[in-house]
Amino acid sequence: MTTCRRVASVAVGLLIAITAWGDGGWLAARPDYRWSFPADHWTRPGYRLEWWYFTGHLAAVEDARRRFGFQFTVFRIGLVPERPELDSDWAAANLFMGHGAVSDLAAGRHVFSELVYREAPFLAGFGRPPDPRLAWSRGPAGTDAEWSLHWNGTAFDLAMADRARGIALRLATRPLKPLVFQGPNGYSRKGAGPTAASQYYSFTRLATDGTVTTGDRTWSVRGESWMDKEFGSNQLDEGQVGWDWFSLQLDDGRDLMLYLMRDRTGAVDFARGTVVSAAGQARYLDRGELTVRATGRWKSAVSGTEYPARWWVELPGEGLRLEAIPELADQENRSELVRGLHYWEGAVALRGPDGAPAGRGYVELVGYGTKTRPPL
Repeated sequence: MTTCRRVASVAVGLLIAITAWGDGGWLAARPDYRWSFPADHWTRPGYRLEWWYFTGHLAAVEDARRRFGFQFTVFRIGLVPERPELDSDWAAANLFMGHGAVSDLAAGRHVFSELVYREAPFLAGFGRPPDPRLAWSRGPAGTDAEWSLHWNGTAFDLAMADRARGIALRLATRPLKPLVFQGPNGYSRKGAGPTAASQYYSFTRLATDGTVTTGDRTWSVRGESWMDKEFGSNQLDEGQVGWDWFSLQLDDGRDLMLYLMRDRTGAVDFARGTVVSAAGQARYLDRGELTVRATGRWKSAVSGTEYPARWWVELPGEGLRLEAIPELADQENRSELVRGLHYWEGAVALRGPDGAPAGRGYVELVGYGTKTRPPL
């Protein structure tokens, strides 16, 4: 384990050094990007950062009261824009970083797992069409099972396991709504500068079934998930240090994505959103069309970081006023491999103004407690 952590620390240190060099030949997100599906579900070499991101709410088939939230994220982190011209299979252009978490809502327990490998034989890799494997890696130390993400022809299958932490996911998905772009043509601005952007699309509702393991028990589960794919090379504007991101699935069939970018003072300096109708049509929101107000705080006893912990979300143009309430207070992901990396990624329940159930979702809070950019 110590050796694995040293290798990961060296690799991430190299990454941080490289990202300080400037553009360095990386491709930038563009408003006129020419999408091609299903090919764009696979990796997009030439961009510095790319991720496949899944969150969802699941319930045990045998007992619907046993509920789980889950996160599964694969990051491709570019070290150099092109593979080094070395006569070695071990010459790597990318890192594979995986994050997985299970929130056992009935037990009140959140467990986070992670790994970092360079793209190399027997360690990790990213597939190319028509290989159905989009990405894969070895498991954490002491875990025989691979972490993997597959294209199943209509959506995605994913698997992860961490024997030491006692969690595992093996899930299959299928779309309940068509793919939607986040921003016109999938060009998602994150700041005033034109290159502070990503190419971004989502499947906002995926029927999901499979198994979740917590401790010594494996549950058959079903529910719904949300999937994001983003890639770009400079997704933060100068002075930005983090974001609050919401993916909300409403009981009336609508879905809502919001992000609020924050500067070093904690102020929101850029915000955007998307409303997806029950039929799957997207409407894009400017900052003036949305309001997010935190009404609670939670402080991590481990990292010492204080996060917002309850929110009112208002979209007057959609007739929406929702309260997002964390299902568990402590859903903080704390990295042991990347120094200084911690963030809150948690399942939330939605209530209407009258307190009636209105849906469910996930919230991600990045950059709190450091006042510096996340080390990615």
